[in-house]
Amino acid sequence: MSKNLKVAKPYADAFLDIANKSTVINDLDCIAAALSESKDLQKAIANPLISSTAKKDIIKSIFAGNVDANTVKFMMVLCDRGRINYLESIVEAALMLAYKNSAIEIAYVTSSVELSSAQTETLVEKLKTMTKAEQIKLNLKVDASLIGGFKVQIGSKIIDTSVQNQLRQLSSYLGASV
Repeated sequence: MSKNLKVAKPYADAFLDIANKSTVINDLDCIAAALSESKDLQKAIANPLISSTAKKDIIKSIFAGNVDANTVKFMMVLCDRGRINYLESIVEAALMLAYKNSAIEIAYVTSSVELSSAQTETLVEKLKTMTKAEQIKLNLKVDASLIGGFKVQIGSKIIDTSVQNQLRQLSSYLGASV
């Protein structure tokens, strides 16, 4: 979670109160994707020299028609209040709350290679059984330094089947340092 949670959480709660329940997760995913894919957008909304009117125009041009009208209005309010620079943190906090409300667990998966669709489906089914969640959303990352295997973090539980971890355990057992 980002460092701006103190500011983001009340806005995230407010957004979820006014958001269209059927599109809220899609809207938040759309905003998060736009922010992660565009450094220019991040810089524009964080720049104090750009007026709130200009920021509103930028947001309308990007999101109008792509997200619910209430979502766009909410971002306009953030511009008016001078809080649009916290949009990424607000979206992150709102997504976590929306997932929790929808009984969706987020699993952060780091694997040594990209997982196939069959592997991800199997992993999702195993995690559903393990967590008793209705749905699992995978946040996938590839890290070749794991050598083989994968790591899964879901809530406070961590499952580490990586070769890197096995080597670390073996070296600890043998008294060597890695």
